[in-house]
Order: sequence, then structure tokens, then C-alpha cells
Amino acid sequence: MPAVKAVKPLDIFTREQWSMLTAVSAWKGAALIAHAWASIIIIAWGGALLWQWNMIIGLIAAPIIIALLGGRQLGLAILMHDAAHGALHPKRKVNNFLGQWFAGDATGADLQSYRAYHLTHHRFTQQAEDPDLGLSAPFPTSRASMRRKIIRDLTGQTFFKQRSFQISTAWVGIKAMLSRNISKSDKRDTSAGTVFNQKSRSGVAAPITNVEGAVETAKTMLRFMLIQTIILTISLATVGWLPFLFWIIALATTFQLFLRIRNIAEHACAPVGSDDPFSHARTTRAGLLARATVAPYYVNYHCEHHLFMGVPCYNLPLVHDILGPHHDKMKIEKNYADVMRIITQTS
Repeated sequence: MPAVKAVKPLDIFTREQWSMLTAVSAWKGAALIAHAWASIIIIAWGGALLWQWNMIIGLIAAPIIIALLGGRQLGLAILMHDAAHGALHPKRKVNNFLGQWFAGDATGADLQSYRAYHLTHHRFTQQAEDPDLGLSAPFPTSRASMRRKIIRDLTGQTFFKQRSFQISTAWVGIKAMLSRNISKSDKRDTSAGTVFNQKSRSGVAAPITNVEGAVETAKTMLRFMLIQTIILTISLATVGWLPFLFWIIALATTFQLFLRIRNIAEHACAPVGSDDPFSHARTTRAGLLARATVAPYYVNYHCEHHLFMGVPCYNLPLVHDILGPHHDKMKIEKNYADVMRIITQTS
């Protein structure tokens, strides 16, 4: 199937507007990353100090702390997404460095592999070739199904399932890297891109993973562990283990839930196979609570992002305003509660 139909920017904007909207700032992206990490420090370390001052108040505040941290962790993932579009900094090396080390690695994501995957999603949004179609295809769903998903996220089941797979794949990659270092003359044929376990259930050797993919997963996991170690070290060197505990609990719970809600809101219940680019993604208006949790750093302007993916995130609100005459063609919801009602239409 051909790529999705694109909107011509100059049919909407003047040349001056388009030039201004697509200009990537040398400081705004870095400022957003600084904001995310400053917020994390204030929330996690402030929460720890509150706990030390009064454990009962700290215990009451803990769910709020973990929710706010999950929102900032999602914010880091969103900023890595902007880096995947080259919209975090005008210099590619700086863009990739900030997007990888200061955003993606904190949540265990690899910028380069995500970029290839994500740009395919943009090229074939809501078409059969869209690699993200599986995220939106199950909707609408039942309230019971959605409750089960929320419970899995908030109890850490989603996190441990994903990390277990990532760790097992990374271990294959580490062994591959070690074997290459031990014996550069290894002549095993890996041209097919697979390594083999000893026996499958049928008794025949079976491929378990792509070697190069496993090596990249290993590198991603090692960077992820390095960032966690740095956070833990700073935590222990300052006020103790509590900031890191808040951070890791949020990563295993609220981050997973907010990531799910954000994914659902973007494309769930949008038509599949449509040639109307205004119908492929949803924009959801976000108040202060939503921006602190499920919609950090302008990610709620998702229809605008799909229409004009070269626009940095901080310019999307202006794109939304200029698109005013076209709002009737767009999927726009007034809040995330409405989105959840749309995607859970059965009991």
C-alpha cells in the first residue's frame, strides 16, 4: 500500500509561518530536558525529605509523588520521540546525544531503533503496514478489559514482563559480544541474523533472536542500567534510598499506565485505511493534571504532529491554533476522560 496522503504545508501556512514553525531551536529542546530532570529531582528528593520529616504525611503523599514522577518519565520518552524526528536540536549529533543519554536511556529505549520503527508508523499511519496498528486495533474494548490492563500496569506486571523479555534478549546479545571479543576468528554463519538454542520443543534447533538486534538490546539495557546506577548513587549520597525507590516504583507502575493511556488516546478508534490525513490521529485537550501525567510536553497535539511531523513539540500549540478552520475535520476531544469513554464503549 502507498504511504498515507500528506497535507501540503503551504496550503495551510504562509511561507513565513512554515519557516518559523519548523525552525528547531538550539535551546528549547535542551530546556525541556532540563525541566524534566529538574522536576524529577524536586519531586523525588522533595518527597524523600517530606517522608523523613513526617513519615505519615510522606506515606499519604507517596501516590502523588509516584504519579508525578511517572508523568516526568513519560516526558523523557516524549522528548526522545522529538529527537527521533530531529526536532530536539538543530545539530544532529547534539540532537541524538540529548535524545539518547538524557531521555531514552532513563526509560530503557534506544533512539536509533525507535526512529526507524517510528518513521514507518508515520509513513503508514492506520494502514495495514503501520507497526503501531496493534496498539489501536483492540479498541473499543470493554471496561472489564481496560480495568485488567490498568491493574497490570499499576501492579508492575507490565513492567516486569517487558523488562524480562528485554533482559533475556540482552543476555543473548552480551554473550554474542563476548564471543566476538574472545574469538575474532569465529567463522559461525550468522548471515541469517539468528542464534540457536540447543533444542526446541520439537527437538530441532530453533532460532531464538536476531543477533544484531540482541546486541543492540544489550547496549540499550547496559545504558539503562548505568542511568539507574547513577540515580541510585546520587540518591544514596544525598538523602538516602527513598528518591531512587520513588523513581523505580514510578517507572514500574504509573509510567506504564500513562504510556498506555497516551498510546490509546493517539489512535484508538481512528479509521483504518482512510486516505484522509486529518482522521489518522487524535488531539486531546489537556489541563494541568493531564499535562503533569499523561500528556507532557505537548504530546496531546497528536493530530497536528501527524499532519506536520517536522514541527518541534513546543510549536504544536500554535499549529493547532492556525488550524482552527480545519478543526471540524480533525479528531479533537475535550479531555482524556472523554477518550476513555470512547474506547470503553461496552461494559
